[in-house]
Amino acid sequence: MALLNCRFFSEALGMSTTMTVILPQQTSSQIGLNNRATGKLHPVLYLLHGFSDDDSIWSRRTSVERYVAELGLAVVMPNVHLSFYTDMEYGNKYWTFLTEELPAVARSFFPLSAEREDNFVAGLSMGGYGAFKWALQHPERFAAAGSFSGALDMAEHVGKQANDHMMRHFKLIYGDKQLKGTEHDLLHSVQELAGSKHHKPELYQCCGTEDFLYADNLAFRDQCLSYGLPLTYVEGPGSHEWGYWDEHVRLFLNWLPLGGR
Repeated sequence: MALLNCRFFSEALGMSTTMTVILPQQTSSQIGLNNRATGKLHPVLYLLHGFSDDDSIWSRRTSVERYVAELGLAVVMPNVHLSFYTDMEYGNKYWTFLTEELPAVARSFFPLSAEREDNFVAGLSMGGYGAFKWALQHPERFAAAGSFSGALDMAEHVGKQANDHMMRHFKLIYGDKQLKGTEHDLLHSVQELAGSKHHKPELYQCCGTEDFLYADNLAFRDQCLSYGLPLTYVEGPGSHEWGYWDEHVRLFLNWLPLGGR
């Protein structure tokens, strides 16, 4: 595998930013890894970071590079700061950056497939919210999406359960908007997608039963089940920490519907 730190200019953000990228590499003599690459355009996973982190965190805190080695899967990890993957009320247009600019820029730099069956998105905590938001609102782009300990019921948090520190951030992100029933409300997005004619991406959701976002995950799970979306739900002992996410990103990668493996 090749691990790249890519610095580039974003038109959507009006500034330079970064993404960390893992690219498949076919090798035959590397000790301890069975690397695989098809020689074609690579299937790609957009892997999103959480609230306190950046694009480097997945490669620093997990073995994701090792896990994808024999899958022939590229991984694109963007940096969105404290944006909740949203066009901020008082800040930058991170939703536009993520959903429109990033895939186009990444494909211009690297040999990545644009086909729906080769594209996936996942993330942890804030990134789980961003991943499901992207997949639910653009189901034509993704075959599958995953959330690990995701903040999946933001309409319940903003203005109700958040502390003063988080409320300051939410004010910058959402202004004074009520999120319920809007594009920022994932439970609403589930309902909207269920009533559409779009193909439904396969969803993978996991959360530890000791996680402070466990109630969020139960609410999202129940909404998916009530509207019949294709959901694989996993729970068990665990809290909001990297040992849990390292284990479950590996399980998610093994679950992914990758063709030809």
